[in-house]
Amino acid sequence: MTRSADRPGRDPARTFAGLDAVLLDLDGVLTPTALVHERAWQELFTLAFVRLGVAAPFTAADYREHVDGRPRYDGVAAVLRSRGVTLPEGDPADPAGFGTVCALGNLKNELFTRGLDRDGVTAYPGSVRLLDALQRRGVALAVVSSSRNARRVLAVAGLADRLPVVVDGVAAAAAGLAGKPAPDTYLHAARLLGVSPRRAAVIEDAVSGVAAGHAGGFRRVVGVDRGAGHQALLDAGADVVVADLAELVSEDAGVAADRGVVTAVDGPAATGAGRR
Repeated sequence: MTRSADRPGRDPARTFAGLDAVLLDLDGVLTPTALVHERAWQELFTLAFVRLGVAAPFTAADYREHVDGRPRYDGVAAVLRSRGVTLPEGDPADPAGFGTVCALGNLKNELFTRGLDRDGVTAYPGSVRLLDALQRRGVALAVVSSSRNARRVLAVAGLADRLPVVVDGVAAAAAGLAGKPAPDTYLHAARLLGVSPRRAAVIEDAVSGVAAGHAGGFRRVVGVDRGAGHQALLDAGADVVVADLAELVSEDAGVAADRGVVTAVDGPAATGAGRR
């Protein structure tokens, strides 16, 4: 069903009211590493399509439709299918190259880590403001990312100490969890935090991630429109869509903990939450 308006509305005071935990994607939500990933995917398939004789170039639309939010090997397979190309699955231990899905995925990882080491990454200021506000309220936090580099990115961005609970591509593989758009990784993170999905929110910028949060029955699913499209995120199951997470933090959030002020992230149900 197509949604024409946000549910439950754009009033940020209602977004996190009465919730115990917030689970956040990494790339595109906390850090602009989605841009580093997209450049690595572009470089990968520019090289691979020459080798495979594929004429149609890899585009930003390919990234959003087939890759964004998905586990790396799933993304490789999806792009190849879109071009009618079939390669052996291979093994995650395959050396980086062009002969198997896993080899291509491993090459993409090499390209990504080179870009990360070269350019670094800085967290979105609005996302840091939201983390600050949520942590002042004592809301439990976790990162849920399809990337196998999530912990490295968090360390480079200076967020590792603030977000110790991480369910990433490595953890998902070890636990045999299906990747997004399946809800498994988000449900696993909720279990690690000891909270019910009905008492937690998911924040995602990818259509597949929003769909995962919606399928998991989470109380709130917040979409961050970094390019996927406002309506596309609503259609995938987002309750609220914002352009930046600073929209969910009131101007007085910095003093809320001391004054007991009900701020944008406190909400009506948490009036006393800031009174320590």
